Amino acid sequence: MIPYWYYVMSFVVAFALAYATVPFIRKIALRTGFVDKPNHRKIHKEPIPLLGGLAIYVSFVLSAGFLGHAGQTFWGIAVGGFVIFGIGVIDDFYKTRGRDFKAWPKFLMQIIAAVVLILFQIRISGVNNPFHHTYYTFPLWLSVLATVFWVVAITNMMNFLDGVDGLASGLAAISAVTLFFIALLTGQYVIAILAVCLMGSSIGFLRHNFHPARIFMGDAGATFLGYVLAAIAVDGAFKSATLVSIIVPVLALGVPILDTIWVVARRFKENRPFYLADKGHTFHMLMKSGLSQVQTVAFLYLLGVCFSLASIVVQLAAH
Repeated sequence: MIPYWYYVMSFVVAFALAYATVPFIRKIALRTGFVDKPNHRKIHKEPIPLLGGLAIYVSFVLSAGFLGHAGQTFWGIAVGGFVIFGIGVIDDFYKTRGRDFKAWPKFLMQIIAAVVLILFQIRISGVNNPFHHTYYTFPLWLSVLATVFWVVAITNMMNFLDGVDGLASGLAAISAVTLFFIALLTGQYVIAILAVCLMGSSIGFLRHNFHPARIFMGDAGATFLGYVLAAIAVDGAFKSATLVSIIVPVLALGVPILDTIWVVARRFKENRPFYLADKGHTFHMLMKSGLSQVQTVAFLYLLGVCFSLASIVVQLAAH
């Protein structure tokens, strides 16, 4: 068992790395023109540096690598996360030039990144049947399919939420807290450290990203956050091998999942491609109803906390 002070230290290191590196990254982004320019879909009115994801990636990898007993799980996330981060940077670069990067290369690289996790034995391997009290091991093809679907879905769901200052990083931190407690309850202490490091990286970045944002994480940062959360859930919550193990991570990531269901259903009804961005997300609806950016983010934070508490209660009830 790992002493609690070690988790505190892991959080502090990840937080400090993210918090301290953002100002330097912001200067680089401004000098090189790596900024997000306003358009009809964007809420901000002035160009904002778009390289914040670098601070999140570097702070997480360094803190988790040095403090997280770097083993198979860490290296799977670090390598796959680099693939996610890299394609995200290319996508963000296109945005800085006022162009849209095609969806299929991103989707393909996300699948490859999910497969990387599987190669490191991070996969959904089966589920317990609560009616017959037997464990059903997925055949390899189903295990691969389920893992790829989950990872790619959560990666994009978190990216969908990155439309209001501080929303994606704050919700990622809330979800990471939840996965941390679930890891402690199930005795998965390495997973707990990874969750704490992600929490620290997210909150360290949030200090610069909350309204009015001085820097954006971009697709590189948002998809990386989603990817790490998905991977931690696969190697943590899903590994408890009960029916509850399916419910827990879904609740822990409830807000991005709920937002995506709403958006996809609406776009399907309107006969429009689900991957094309618009102003129809839940946070857009809340702002159209009269809430400010800060009020909208606070409401969705509260919703995220409610989902997370429900997730922990379900896990406790299963013990």
